[in-house]
Amino acid sequence: MDDIKGPLILDLVEWIAVQPRPYAEVMAAWRTSCPRLTIWEDSLDQGFVTRVERNVHATAKGLALLQAEGRLPRDAAAA
Repeated sequence: MDDIKGPLILDLVEWIAVQPRPYAEVMAAWRTSCPRLTIWEDSLDQGFVTRVERNVHATAKGLALLQAEGRLPRDAAAA
């Protein structure tokens, strides 16, 4: 993971891992026009999150990343 974007990707995946978020809410919070901060796109491309209909969910790969980084939310661990 990129040194600059890595912590932001972790923040996004952690936020979504607590509970699935509506796609519109994710886009309002994480979409950017900055070509260096493609956090949403990178998280999706790397398989850490997925869009299922109108909601965005953390994937098993995303949860494993959070666990490896010691950032797995309690709510996600119970799911």
